[in-house]
Amino acid sequence: MQIPLFPLGTVLFPGGLLPLRIFEVRYLDMIGKCRKADLPFGVVNLTHGSEVRKAGADAEGFATVGTLASIREFESPQSGLLQIECVGTQRFRIRSTELQKHGLWVAEVEAVIDDITLEIPDDLQHTAIALRRLVDTLEERRRAQGAETVRLPIGEPYRFDDCGWVANRWCELVPMQLELRQRLMELDSPLMRLELVSDLLARTGITE
Repeated sequence: MQIPLFPLGTVLFPGGLLPLRIFEVRYLDMIGKCRKADLPFGVVNLTHGSEVRKAGADAEGFATVGTLASIREFESPQSGLLQIECVGTQRFRIRSTELQKHGLWVAEVEAVIDDITLEIPDDLQHTAIALRRLVDTLEERRRAQGAETVRLPIGEPYRFDDCGWVANRWCELVPMQLELRQRLMELDSPLMRLELVSDLLARTGITE
């Protein structure tokens, strides 16, 4: 499968939400084509260079494992500007890349197997309980202030009983180095990812 890439200073997880403001010509064109054909693009963690292309700068460097992003909201408030919200779907591994003349990366990729659905063990239930409390608090705040003024960083459907989903949401929320976030995203085992997240939550004092 060949896909266009969007190197960003972030890590997108399956099920995660990603709002973007698009103004570079290469990405305006890419998003327009993806939306018209109802196709995703690939988000990869930027390891070298800048998100915004600069004249004379070296080509971007990025991780070899990323996540497909599907456009779910699209708005064009003015000419040359797009505001979109995407949701992460399938992880992928890059097999080869090509930098096109106008600065857009395209890649041949292969799918990474989805996390298996795995019930959260008793000793890690505190991670799900804390996440549910956080979501409840955010929803109460949104209801109080109006649905249009507060956007939740976590999208439905909620899966508080699933290891991978709970681990992924905490990986998006807990401050950490991008390298660590990338390694967590790449892990094959959702249980191991949640165990590592539990350790992070304990160290930050979010859970005891």
